[in-house]
Amino acid sequence: MTVSNTLKTPVLVLGATSLIGGYLLDRLRAAGVDPVAVSRRPPSGEACWLDADLSDPHLEDGLPPVATVFSLSPIWLLPAALPALKARGMTRLVAFSSTSRFTKQASDVPEERAVAASLADAEAAVERFCAAQDVAWTVLRPTLIYDEGRDGNVSRLASLIRRFGVLPLSGRGEGLRQPVHAQDLAIGAVAAATAPAAQNRAYDLVGGETLTYRQMATRVFEGLGRTPMVLSLPPALFGLMLKAASPFLPGATAAMGSRMGVDLTFDSGDATRGFGWAPRAFHPKF
Repeated sequence: MTVSNTLKTPVLVLGATSLIGGYLLDRLRAAGVDPVAVSRRPPSGEACWLDADLSDPHLEDGLPPVATVFSLSPIWLLPAALPALKARGMTRLVAFSSTSRFTKQASDVPEERAVAASLADAEAAVERFCAAQDVAWTVLRPTLIYDEGRDGNVSRLASLIRRFGVLPLSGRGEGLRQPVHAQDLAIGAVAAATAPAAQNRAYDLVGGETLTYRQMATRVFEGLGRTPMVLSLPPALFGLMLKAASPFLPGATAAMGSRMGVDLTFDSGDATRGFGWAPRAFHPKF
């Protein structure tokens, strides 16, 4: 049975220019599905594109008929758009959230706690709406997403390595990570959309390996073809260095350093059983 035979069409992809978006559009087209891409700027390649604002009160007027919706935009933007999507025919929804819902709940940074709360509130709103409107839903929560040269996590490390040749860490960098590739998430989203067992469920999605932060950094050096030069600094010194470098590292916070020693791990066993989740090992190539 092919994807095109099991995926309810028409298909709408919200946030089509996100890290996952291009891979998802390619995956759908390869399966014989012609999706409509919704974003504020056109996606690369050939795509049927719609410029739309999810907060627009007249969103319904500009939307085509739809059966399956993939939401790659920040999930806190989705609840406002749900009535319009339902009015245009939505019966199946796959929405991306983040494990930051859990890992940033107790952050020392107020902005990070606000993000965690926004994720949790949006997930709850999506679930309530879909239950009331008979829409089958799936929420996918990735861990640390990477896509060589495009993401703000692994690729940021690669940029620092290219610039300085050495990568400082706060402490020994023994906190565990499970980086997951954007392409694997696109594959998983389509699999979840077509798996009856994945309906009305939320899943944490991890990458194919669990590594320490230090090991992850070493793999980035290897992906750049460089000899690993990882420098362990006392946390206090690392914090001072990060503060001094903040003008060159947008979004960097002191909590980023403290989390290098904290395990941020989850279990995707239910996703493996539910829709065949099988991500790649972490070997980035730049």
